[in-house]
Amino acid sequence: MDKIERKDIIEKVTTLLKEIPSSMDVVKKGGNRDKRFEYLATHMVDKAIEKDALIVSENKKGIAILFKTSKKDNNIWKDLWTQLGLVINVTGVRNAYKIIKTQDYIKKQRPQEGEYLYCWFWGILKDSRGADTQVGKEMKDEFYRRAKLYNLPLYAETRMRKNAIVYQKFGFNLFHEWDHPSGDTMYFLRYDPPKE
Repeated sequence: MDKIERKDIIEKVTTLLKEIPSSMDVVKKGGNRDKRFEYLATHMVDKAIEKDALIVSENKKGIAILFKTSKKDNNIWKDLWTQLGLVINVTGVRNAYKIIKTQDYIKKQRPQEGEYLYCWFWGILKDSRGADTQVGKEMKDEFYRRAKLYNLPLYAETRMRKNAIVYQKFGFNLFHEWDHPSGDTMYFLRYDPPKE
């Protein structure tokens, strides 16, 4: 991926993050909030590129990050410098403790043993959303292709009810709902690839 394409993807992820309740909670208010969203988007895109987890639709308007992972990958010490950078440049110290507690609960809803696929991020720009667009279907098909290829379940969560409904229309099962500290409901979803 060249620098121009990477920059374009980061700009689009920055835009999409500003619509997602979880990122709105994570990014510290005040000051130059746009820069904080951009720092978070850069972190996410670079990590996705490094782990071969970035999915971009053909028209470049849909972006997802789908990790192949396991509980043992969640090592706080391994990513300590990155985490400190996020605290300084995105969340602020006050937010950090609350975020860690929330993330701990969320991670406990995922498999505690074995590998799985995890949809860390999925966004489609406004002008490519809707039932009559191909972007969502194209990305869903890629999720399913990877789940089948690796023969692994795929996990996702969202605090947006309409997104939870879309996931379920795409074949995910809602397996847990949680009263998120924000007052929203968080929906936990799982997709199992068909058995051959």
